[in-house]
Amino acid sequence: MVGLPQPQQARILQAESPSAAVAITRKLRNGGGMKIRKLFYAIGLVALISVPAVAAGMSYYASDDGKPSVCYGNAVHGRLENAKRLPYSGTNYRAYHLGGFLAGRTFMHSSVRDAIRDAYAELAASDPELRFVYAEASWPWGGRLRPHRTHANGTSVDFMTPVRDSAGKVQELTGSVVNMLGYAIRFDNKGRGKGHDLNIDFEAMAKHLIALNKAAKKHHIRISRVIFEPPLLKHLRRTPSGRKLRGINFMNSRAWFRHDQHYHVDFAVPCKKLRRGRRHR
Repeated sequence: MVGLPQPQQARILQAESPSAAVAITRKLRNGGGMKIRKLFYAIGLVALISVPAVAAGMSYYASDDGKPSVCYGNAVHGRLENAKRLPYSGTNYRAYHLGGFLAGRTFMHSSVRDAIRDAYAELAASDPELRFVYAEASWPWGGRLRPHRTHANGTSVDFMTPVRDSAGKVQELTGSVVNMLGYAIRFDNKGRGKGHDLNIDFEAMAKHLIALNKAAKKHHIRISRVIFEPPLLKHLRRTPSGRKLRGINFMNSRAWFRHDQHYHVDFAVPCKKLRRGRRHR
């Protein structure tokens, strides 16, 4: 989940009225948008320019020794040991952007990785025409993954929303340095593309969440929360598969950053206590 720094959150909480809080929130979000855009631009540009060096460095962390990951603390303040990640692409999925992947922003806890992998495998068999895109998760070592407020210990993962074009054909959201690696792509409150002809495939999203929840339980973890733009939730729940999402907890209030081009999933994973002084910043 992308958020605001604590001092800015304090300004909102100290507002004299709800309307004042909304005004401050809009001002801060609009002002912070340029900073976030510059950050994603830098991630994509630097990673792609330094492909050989970055790829070599990340290959060390990407090696799978078969040992489980260990997470510490929580998604806001935490760290991660023996992190894992998915391949850049598979039969029916891929990462959101090569730059973000090479920069090391897609690592996660081994149980989370295994659950995501198994969910994609199930969907490849049941719905081979669908395509999925996973996005940001964590650094190999955990800690603050700017500009996100969470994603600190490998138990949070973003997924780009499945889409179809105006003809109903399955497509994928394409991230670039121009659109903040995909995070600047916008949809209206009915899931229709703004400035492009892609529409959210709510049924495919629901199928993914069902498969993900099932796979998570298989690996002795669970989905603790999903963050998706509130006005879009009713469209998700009205689909045939969306009616089966009752066991999954959705955040009903709006997050600091618009969650229409992606949905954020927090997993409940047994983590060790974060010792004082070991927090990554």
